[in-house]
Formats: sequence, structure tokens, C-alpha cells
Amino acid sequence: MGAYADFHRRSIEDREAFWAEEAQRIHWHRPFDSVLDFRRPPFAKWFVGGEINLCFNAIDRHLAARGDQPALVYISSETDTQRSYSYRELHREVNVMAAVIAAQGVGRGDRVLLYMPMIPEAVFAMLACARLGAIHSVVFGGFAAASCASRIDDAKPKLLVTADAGLRGGRAIHYKPLVDEALRLAQHPPQKVLIVDRGIDTTMQRIPGRDVDYATEAEKHAGAQVPVVWLEASEPSYILYTSGTTGKPKGVQRDTGGYAVALASSMQHLYAGKPGETMFTTSDVGWVVGHSYIVYGPLIHGMTTILYEGLPIRPDAGIWWKIVQEHKVTVMFSSPTAARVLKKQDPAWLKKYDLSSLRHLFLAGEPLDEPTHRWLHDAIGKPVIDHYWQTETGWPILSLAPGIEPATVKYGSPGFPVYGYDLKLLREADASEAAAGEKGVLTIAPPLPPGCMSTVWGDDGRFVSTYFRTFPKLQLYSTFDWGVRDADGYTFILGRTDDVINVAGHRIGTREIEEAVQAHPNIAEVAVVGVADAVKGQMPLAFAVVKDASTLQDTAGIERTEREVMAAVDRNLGAIARPRRVLFVTLLPKTRSGKLLRRSLQALAEGRDPGDLTTIEDPAALEQISNVLRT
Repeated sequence: MGAYADFHRRSIEDREAFWAEEAQRIHWHRPFDSVLDFRRPPFAKWFVGGEINLCFNAIDRHLAARGDQPALVYISSETDTQRSYSYRELHREVNVMAAVIAAQGVGRGDRVLLYMPMIPEAVFAMLACARLGAIHSVVFGGFAAASCASRIDDAKPKLLVTADAGLRGGRAIHYKPLVDEALRLAQHPPQKVLIVDRGIDTTMQRIPGRDVDYATEAEKHAGAQVPVVWLEASEPSYILYTSGTTGKPKGVQRDTGGYAVALASSMQHLYAGKPGETMFTTSDVGWVVGHSYIVYGPLIHGMTTILYEGLPIRPDAGIWWKIVQEHKVTVMFSSPTAARVLKKQDPAWLKKYDLSSLRHLFLAGEPLDEPTHRWLHDAIGKPVIDHYWQTETGWPILSLAPGIEPATVKYGSPGFPVYGYDLKLLREADASEAAAGEKGVLTIAPPLPPGCMSTVWGDDGRFVSTYFRTFPKLQLYSTFDWGVRDADGYTFILGRTDDVINVAGHRIGTREIEEAVQAHPNIAEVAVVGVADAVKGQMPLAFAVVKDASTLQDTAGIERTEREVMAAVDRNLGAIARPRRVLFVTLLPKTRSGKLLRRSLQALAEGRDPGDLTTIEDPAALEQISNVLRT
């Protein structure tokens, strides 16, 4: 039995002693009374009675030993700028932001919604909320106004923080009009909007009495010292919304103490990072990876973290490797989609820069195919470690753990169960343990380890009914992913068991896209499925039935309607959810009970066997689908 296997076994069999030791990695204002309260399964409370603050652990506690060390390095290939903040400078900026936010009436337990580009002020705002004991909810800056409004109504924030614009590929995305529209649509709009004006949108309109200019307020609060608010470990740190199979997004609620411990622990055991070194995570702060491994994880661990605004191929395909060389990055974290984009570029870019500082490159977000995994490993000459996790878990579920024991990389596999996770791969039919080489549903026996979601914001019932329904008699958390384990214990992820698709690491519910498509007045019915895509992993494909078939009499009519449907999705969800194509049919395949056969549609779209079709109500529907796909 290897060192890691022993480590993992102890985390399951001697859970409380194991996590009590890991908890010593962070600063507790007041020690916890007990490690775990699991009297109300499946709800778990970790480090009960302990008092802690995420901002203090990320910044204040490092000031004495590493106040002058770079904490945050901001690099924008969009504006060709770079700024570095030491821990002492970051402390000053976060205190000013905290003073500005507090001046808007925000205090402990209040929600603050952030709709921000990848700029330092986004990080300042997250940490400032943590300092004040406020609950931040970051909404990815690419989401449309309607999606933003639904999150506003669920979180009911007291303040919204935004910027005039974001930049992507040299194109400005004006945030303020989207925010104004979201607040117009929302039933519970915040009282104030705090705006970071980058000078990109020179036509930006301000609403007197509601909109507050950050630069003006920051000047008023220069030199502010805002005291830390100590939270009980189980109090929420943030809400992060994720798509589900219903149209309503789920607010993943994260605790404070368990999250801090899990991140501190993972920085050493999984990522093998060391205080004083540099970590470069290429995600966005709007996603869970950005929360955990751009902002909180590296800073809690005393590392330098890089905040990058831009694309992996702008100004050229060497930009990321140039950053690795110049900042002596030791730990890098990216996505399979980015790897597939880089795979299409001239390989000379990978040889141009000195990558000797880099120890490991981690990938996560969607399943990593074996050819891309092998290519990247060979191209950079460094271990490329695929690992698997979810917004809900906040940190990895499957990984190798180079900080504990070197392990052989198997291409296409994210490795072994991470310590703390009691993983079970079960047959869907009878919940029995799947044999080696046999497909099963990946589940976790509660209690979920520290750092995982504690509930769905404002809806404990939805937490149970969503995540513990696959095998309700056993009360197991379902990842909603199929997996298979080989004879050596390596797990391979095969795809979703539900109607959520993974587009370049962004999880989108097919139901949400269907609702957006149906916003077009001529759409009577629609089915959306995720189909394999060489770069993004999956892309949505829509099959639609129109109300007035006369609009599709010629190619021009078909193309016009398709463009209009795409625009409806852009308006309601954002371009991130735009289908690859909208294919028009006269009927959709359903069972006699009226259930849409989405898995059969997906199989046909990917050229696979559609499976058992004995329950289909009208076989002509599938024949029509096949003809449309061929043409």
C-alpha cells in the first residue's frame, strides 16, 4: 500500500483526527469546539464554534513575514498592462475597497453581487466582502441581463459591483448597459451600484442616487483600516450559481472554515506549491476555479497569484509560456479547451520560452481526451495532471497528489479519489459497486469533506432533492457523471448522467437553453442536446419546431430564423450558451408518455447508435432528424 493510499484511507476512517490536523494550516481567531457535526445528514458542519476570516488568512497573517512579496500580479494582454501588488499593497487596496463597500450599508451576512471583468478590483472586492463578513456572489461577466437578473432575485444583494466594460479579443463588452437591464428585470434590485470606470465605455450612463463611482469613493477612504469580522466556521463565505436541469440556477453556498482548510491543504498536497512561489491559473474569477485557485488558495498559502485578462493566443500563442518564464511560475492550472486551442497553433511557441521553473500543469473543467493529454505532456516536457471537480465541491474530487507521493500519469484519467472523499462508483440499475472496467455513476458518501457546498442558498430541500436523489435509499451525493475505474484504480470520466452540458468548462443546463430558444416568438417546441466538439468538449445543438412553417420556405428564411434564435439565446443567456446550430424539424422524438428522447438525439448527432427506441411514439421523428443531420 502506497503512501497516498494510506493517507486517503486515514482521511475516511479517522476523519475527525485527520481534519483536525489539516486545520492547523490556517489561523483561527477562536479554536473550534468540534471538528464535525453530522447530526442532520446529509448536512455537515465542519470546525463548529471556530472563528475565522478568509481575508485575514489570505492577507493579514502574511504581512509580518512576506509583506513585500508580490501577492497579486495583474497581466492584461487586452490593454498591454501589468501591475504587481505586494501583500502589504494588497492589504491597503482591500481595506479601501472594504471601507467603500461598508459605506454603501453592507455588513455581516449581506450579499454583494459582483459582475466584473478580470481586473484587480474584482479581487479586491471579493476579499473586501470576506473581510466584512459579507457574502459575495460573482456572476461571470459574459452572462446576459436576464441570467444576471435571476441571480439578483435569488441572492437579493444590497450592492452590485461592476465595471464600465470588459475586453475579450480586443472587443469591448459594455457591462453597464447589461447591469442596467438586469436591474430593470429584477424583482429585488440592489439599492446601490458601485462602478469601476476603466475609461473603455466613454458613453456610459450613470443613474444619480444609485450609481457610485469607485475612484471617487476610494479617494475619500484612502488609508482606511477596516477591522476584520470574525465568522463562525459554518457561516457562508460566498454563493456561486451553477446551472441545473431546471431553468432556475442553483446557488451553491460555501462555508468559511471548511473552505479555508480544504484550500490550504490542497495547495500543499495536491498542487505541491510552496509559500513564496508563483501560481498561474488561467480561469476567470466568475468560476469556481477562479475563486479557489486564483484568489483564495494561493494567497492563503502565501504564494504569488497571477490574474490574467486575455486569450491564450493573443498577442500570440506564446503569451502564457512567456508569463511562466518571466514570473518563474511553478504551478499552472488551465483547461482542456485551452489545451486544444493551443494544440492548433505553431508548436514553436512551446519551445520559445524557458519553462524550467514549472513543476506541474493541472487541467480541469471538462473531460480531457487522451490525445490532447499526451500531446501537451510531450510538448512542454512537464507532468500534465488532469483532475476532476465541480462548482459544488469547491476543490478536486479526483486527482494525483504529487505533494504526497509521485504517481504515474495515465493519459485521459484524472487519477484517484482525493483524500476526504469517500467515492463510490455504482451501477445505475441496483446501486451495487461497479467492477473494474464497468461504467457506473460517480457518487460520494456523506459527509462531504470540508470545502464542499453546505447547501443550496435559501433552499435546503433543493440541496437534498437535487444531489441525493440518484440513490435515495443510500443517501449518496451524485456527481451526475459516469465513470469507469481500471484495474490499477485510475478513474476515467465518461460524461453526464443528466441534462447538463459542458461547454469549454462552463456547465449549462439544456433546459435553460431551451427556454432561451423559446423566447423567439415563432418557436413552438425545442430540444437541446450537447454534442462532442473537438475544441470545447461539447457544444449545444438545438432541434426546433416552428409555429409558422411558411417562414422556412426557402434557405433565406431558414437562415434568418436561425440567426434570430441565436440572438434570442444571446439576449437571455449570453453568447456562451449559443447553439452550434439550430436545426428545424416538424416533430421531435418522444416516448408515449411525452418524454423527449434527448439521449437518442445526442447519439444520432454524434453518429452513434440511438439505443432502444421501442417506446418512441412516432418513429418518423427520428427518420426526419437523421435526414436533417445528413443534410
